[in-house]
Amino acid sequence: MYPPLIVLLGPTAVGKTALSAALCNRYGGHVVNADSRQIYRQMDIGTAKPTPDEITHAPHHLIDIRNPDESLSLSEYQTLAYQTINDLHAKQIQPLLIGGSALYIRSVVEGLRIPEVPPNPELRAELEALGANGGWQALFAKLEDLDPATAQQIDRRNMRRVIRALEIVMMTGQSKVELEGKEQPPYRILQIGLDRPRENLYQRIDQRVDLMIERGLIDETKALLATGYDIRLPAMTSLGYREIIAYINGTLTLDDAIAQIKTETHRFVRHQYTWFRRMANIDWFDMTTNPTEGILTHIEEFLDNPQRTM
Repeated sequence: MYPPLIVLLGPTAVGKTALSAALCNRYGGHVVNADSRQIYRQMDIGTAKPTPDEITHAPHHLIDIRNPDESLSLSEYQTLAYQTINDLHAKQIQPLLIGGSALYIRSVVEGLRIPEVPPNPELRAELEALGANGGWQALFAKLEDLDPATAQQIDRRNMRRVIRALEIVMMTGQSKVELEGKEQPPYRILQIGLDRPRENLYQRIDQRVDLMIERGLIDETKALLATGYDIRLPAMTSLGYREIIAYINGTLTLDDAIAQIKTETHRFVRHQYTWFRRMANIDWFDMTTNPTEGILTHIEEFLDNPQRTM
């Protein structure tokens, strides 16, 4: 009989961190992080990383595992996640896969087969130059020409994803989607999605951005710059940090930077929902109805029924 894996997903600021503490307390569980930005050290405030006190009540794994100038491929994340989940099961600890990065979650629950094509720095630099000169449209046009199957499935405005798809097809001669597939992981999986009406979620986002500024996001960003991290790094161009860097460099006022963070986070949430809608077998709960007890009951029914699978 496969061991259980509980997944808690939802958009930014929906309330995952607060609920994770209740789940860990009820089931003695540990959180396996599925947020692609919380992997970075020194980036705590801008990524809404759980506080030390929150980690005390809800132990976390796979946060603070890379420096901002280090990469973590999806394949590496998947391997680490499987190792962590299996280690927790071996210790009779309930793993809780929690986050808002749909691709991280899909890599685990769907068992995505990820092409093992190592990065090619020279080719990547060439493609980045093409993108800089012609914009994402030029990169995407090249992908449509070389790998139309992948072009139909990818987010055309995500230059890093488009570059990676181009890198794979140009190095192997094979389509990214042809190399991919799925292999069901050896877990019984329950996926719980947290939701809120869009305006309520936007209000929570705006409040959280204001709180990030109060808690020291500007000083955190200055410390990263003082360490010498290049502002072009993927970590440093992530949401929140890029706007504060623009403020520090004098290209945005603080008010404009804050407003831009809020607007771009609203946009990011819409993008998250797009990906969540493509995922199957998610049981959704509206967080405005105080559903904690209902969620706990739902989980207990799942845990008490070993025959239940996705």
